[in-house]
Amino acid sequence: MVPKDLLYTDQHEWIRVEGDVGTVGITDHAQRSLGDLTFVELPATGSDVAKGAEAAVVESTKAAADVYSPAAGKVAEVNESLEDDPGAVNRDPYGDGWMFKVALSDKSELGGLLSPDKYAEFCGDEA
Repeated sequence: MVPKDLLYTDQHEWIRVEGDVGTVGITDHAQRSLGDLTFVELPATGSDVAKGAEAAVVESTKAAADVYSPAAGKVAEVNESLEDDPGAVNRDPYGDGWMFKVALSDKSELGGLLSPDKYAEFCGDEA
């Protein structure tokens, strides 16, 4: 089930926009493809991220994968609890498994992201 209050990338990241801040994580589809996460490397608070650029890294029992920022801005907060419990991403990718929050520098960039219905279609309805 794809949450309807999010926007998505074709790299399987999601963003929840509240005002001028976007909360970012990876989708359920992505975490299922990766398997049990064993490590999460988050961006530094205060660092700048560019839309489509690598912002974090996740490692699992199967593979390592980059996490790309869906929008440009400054990292406002990171989910430090993932350092001790990366499995939160597997258990709750759209809730406790969020990765970082970005203060958006250009909200118009969000127009290029996928709607929930388009993301589900992109994943072959397996999202």
